[in-house]
Amino acid sequence: IIMTFLIVMMLFDPGLVPEYLLVKQLGLIGSQWSVILVTSVNVYYLIIMMRYFQAVPMDIYEAARIDGAGHVRMIFSMVFPLAKSGIATITMFYAVVRWNEYFKASIYLTEKAKTTLQVILRQFVVLGDTVSLIGAQNIMDYNELARIDYGALKAATIVIAIVPILLLYPIVLKFYTRDVMAGSVKE
Repeated sequence: IIMTFLIVMMLFDPGLVPEYLLVKQLGLIGSQWSVILVTSVNVYYLIIMMRYFQAVPMDIYEAARIDGAGHVRMIFSMVFPLAKSGIATITMFYAVVRWNEYFKASIYLTEKAKTTLQVILRQFVVLGDTVSLIGAQNIMDYNELARIDYGALKAATIVIAIVPILLLYPIVLKFYTRDVMAGSVKE
């Protein structure tokens, strides 16, 4: 029954208006939590992780139970270490999607100080709003800013925005590759 409910939720997304009303009723408008909490559980990722946990052999649970482990200890000592590659993959997917998302941040984060890099980058690259990146006072104070090559500045800003994901990828790949190789040879 729960799986059917989750699949229906995945297929029929309610849309932005109910989500905005939920965030507003929770009092999260203007908070960083509005971007994090509302999209923290993805049904597709939940189904993938559920399959990882169901793939753990029952013999492991029985061995842990014989050793005196409770349910919580079985999960943290036995199941999570076996599902590291799944957790790493889901973490990478989630990080890339959330890092590249600018639309919800532009709606929910109303204060200029809490604006994310992607919102500023979009204003700068798409709309040509140089004030969002450099600042209005700096443009007024320094005449040299009028001679800046904005094409190069846009490219540099985009490259800087990619760096955190490029740093995260090798860390996640280490877990994924090790677990895939461990499961490839059966004796």
